[in-house]
Order: sequence, then C-alpha cells, then structure tokens
Amino acid sequence: MENSSLEQVLQDAKLHRQVNSLIVAHLRDNNLYQAASVVASATMTSLNDEAPPNKLLELVAKGLAVEKDEMLRGVPSSAFDLGTSIPSGYGSIPAPRTAAVDFGAVQETKGSSKSFPKHETRHLSEHKNIARCARFSPDGKFVATGSSDTSIKLFEVAKIKQMMLPDARDGPVRPVIRTFYDHLQPINDLDFHPQNTVLISGSKDNTIKFFDFSKMTAKRAFRVIQDTHNVRSVSFHPSGDFLLAGTDHPIPHLYDINTFQCYLSANAPEIDVNGAINQVRYSATGGMYVTASKDGTIRLWDGVTANCVRSIVGAHGTVEATSANFTKDQRFVLSSGKDSTVKLWEVGTGKLVKQYLGATHTQLRCQAVFNDTEEFVLSIDEPTNEIVIWDALTAEKVAKWPSNHIGAFRWLEHSPTEAAYVTCGTDRSIRFWKESL
Repeated sequence: MENSSLEQVLQDAKLHRQVNSLIVAHLRDNNLYQAASVVASATMTSLNDEAPPNKLLELVAKGLAVEKDEMLRGVPSSAFDLGTSIPSGYGSIPAPRTAAVDFGAVQETKGSSKSFPKHETRHLSEHKNIARCARFSPDGKFVATGSSDTSIKLFEVAKIKQMMLPDARDGPVRPVIRTFYDHLQPINDLDFHPQNTVLISGSKDNTIKFFDFSKMTAKRAFRVIQDTHNVRSVSFHPSGDFLLAGTDHPIPHLYDINTFQCYLSANAPEIDVNGAINQVRYSATGGMYVTASKDGTIRLWDGVTANCVRSIVGAHGTVEATSANFTKDQRFVLSSGKDSTVKLWEVGTGKLVKQYLGATHTQLRCQAVFNDTEEFVLSIDEPTNEIVIWDALTAEKVAKWPSNHIGAFRWLEHSPTEAAYVTCGTDRSIRFWKESL
C-alpha cells in the first residue's frame, strides 16, 4: 500500500509539473511575459520549456468536449440553462471525413491539385427580399438564413436531402421548419449556440436576438441584447457562455450571455473611423478571435484578455476586408476582400501564406470559406455570377460553376460536417448544394 501511495504522489507531482509547464508556455507564447515569469518563479518551472503551439488550449478543448459528451449522456451541469429540451443528438458533432490540411507542411505543391467533386443543387425557398446571410449549426443538422425582409428561416438538412431525392413518395417535403419575425431592420448575420437549441441573429436595428427553435410555435425572440450600433456579425464562444458582436464600432463587443454585461478591450489599437467590423469569428477553442474590417485590416484578438495581438494592416489594400475565419487547427486565417483576393495568413507571424486569385468581388460583402475537410476554398465571382473553387494547398483554381441565381449572389456558407453548402441571392432565393452520389 505504501508503494502504491508513493507512486500516486509521484504521478500527481509529475502531472502538476506538466500543467505548470503548459501554463507558462501558453502565457509566454501569447506575449504575456510578465505573467509567465511570475508563474514560472512561483512554481519553480523553467521559462523556456518547449511546448507545441496551443497545446494547453487543445487539451482544455478536448476536456470540455468530453465533459459536453458526458452532459449529453445524462451527467448534469450546464452554465447556460435555457430550459429547453434538446432534440436527440443535437450538438454532437460527427467525426470529420478527413484530417484537416496542414498548410505548414507542404512547400512545393504545384501540379498536385485535387478535383472538386460534382455537386447537385436545388432551390429551397425564397425570402420576400434579398437573402443576406446563412449559417449551419455546428453538427450540420440545421441551416438558417436571414433576409432584408427582417425574417429568419430555419431548415432541417435531413428534410432538404429528402426533398432532393428523385422519387420522393410521401408528397412534397417542406424543409423550412421555423420562420422567425422579430427584427425591425435587415438581418446581417446568424449563429447557433454550440450545445442548446438557440439561434442568434445580428441586425441593422442594433439588436442581437435569441430564438429557441425547439419550440414549434415560437415566432419571436425570448431574449434580446440591445447594442449601441448596427450589429454586422455575431459569433458564439465554443463554451456557449459568451458571444462576440462585430458592429459599426471598430472594437468587437464581448457579451456574457448570462448577465448581458458588455466588455470592450482595454488595450485596443488606434483604429480609423472607417473601422466598422464586417465579420467576427471565434477560433475552434475560443482562444482567439478574428475581425475583418472596412478599413481593409484583419485583426487577431486574444480570447481571454480581449487584447488585439496582431493587426494585418492593408490585408486587402485600402478596400474592405469582408470575411475572415480560422482553420480548424487555429494556425491560419482565411480572408476575403473587395480587392478581389482571397488570402491565407499565418496566425503566429501574420505572414501571407497563400493567395487564391481569379474571382472578382468588389461590390458585395463577399465570403470565402473552406469546405468541411479544408481541402478546397470556395468564393464568389460577381461579374459572371459563378462559384469559384480552388485547391486549398496549391491555390490553383479547379472549378467554376454557375450559381443558378438570377443576378449576383451575396453569401456562401459551407456545412462543417459534410460536402454541402448554401448560397443566398439578391434574387431572394436560397439554394442548397450537395455532392452528387
């Protein structure tokens, strides 16, 4: 017994040393040298221990995922209790189809581009005005669209696929399962809570609204955040306890969704009056967030301190940066702008890694997105009204497809879990695309 007790003590001590080393490395690698030095001194840990980038965040994210899985299987505890019943399996994210692409591993990749598989498309529905934005739920089971007509439509992906079958025997399938009306101005952006059946919307009416889509008859929001500015973009923290709002104000607004308290960065950089935020997105673990602004700058922010840790000034010249989102490993950011470029940036250095050229977008708030495996990049060519697809590693254009919208389409959003995406048009329509079997 004494030996096993001693062994446990030694194991615990080793674990504490590993944790302390990861904390010091995390603080040091995020330029928090003073804090790293204090922790290193207090715990007698080397300030120079090597650790893989973001290792602590990765381990915490894995632990939270296990905790979430336990919660879904009946183990209690949730910091954000909405009092809603969760449909079976909602929020459980399927395993990825392939591992994420490592953009840092391959230097010379010319001549090795992959072919983007053929897709079939179907008109899903129409808003009464321009369809402005779309978002998939994290598990890929739902997709929502927002419009200039102030409405939000929620679709169930399984019903969309059923509708697309050539021999649907049970009569017409209606994939729209909810329609919400509670805004006074056009919808700019949407996001799903990572665990609960809650959809949020940001609008030109300066509000963020919370909709419970587990309730069939609910048409209106059950909670509202009143901001001071036009809410151009919204993004939930992976924990579901916080959300970011990108607005006409140049600094992202961070909200605690339990208290509705708003926080602003205490050490924000000087930003021009033309610094309105077109898009804000959290990284997979919430350790960082990124903003794409009207002044053409991509900014990276610390998810804990809310400090701006890197500004890529002139990322898209002097014109607007319209979208930005992280790769799954959080090492790179994909951005697009009204300079007709799509670019891949290294988070750690701010260096330009790749450019995806050959699509013209100078007018609309264009999106550039990865497919679910990050093997391809998709964006919009406004003059030809086409979807442009590049091999993500070689940056070679591999496909150009008619969008089937009448007039330019405004938004393209890819499923996080499968080969499927949606497009939203100035023609008010929503189209669903999926890989042909």
